Amino acid sequence: MELLELQELDHGSWTVVQVRGEVDVASSPALGHALETVGEQGRDVVVDLSGVTFIDSTGLGVLVQALNGANAAERRLRLVISDPNVRRVFEVTALDGVFSIHGSLDAAAADLG
Repeated sequence: MELLELQELDHGSWTVVQVRGEVDVASSPALGHALETVGEQGRDVVVDLSGVTFIDSTGLGVLVQALNGANAAERRLRLVISDPNVRRVFEVTALDGVFSIHGSLDAAAADLG
């Protein structure tokens, strides 16, 4: 099992939450807490999943909850996914049509304007 590493980076009007490792039933609560904390700051968020090697349904649930919270607060939430296996999970679950997903941090930043 790979430990989950989280880091928050301030980019002016938005925040990047960098995620590394596996997002599963054991680590999802930590990600949820980090996203909730960032959400309380009232800023747009980019969740950088480029360092994620595995994500399960609990991880997806945490991200959906964060997106719902962002939408309710009229904030934007973007995802960065570079691993094809992680991207496939979003495609199979049709969440690629729900989230704004980008292949790089630069592309997500450009989307935020």
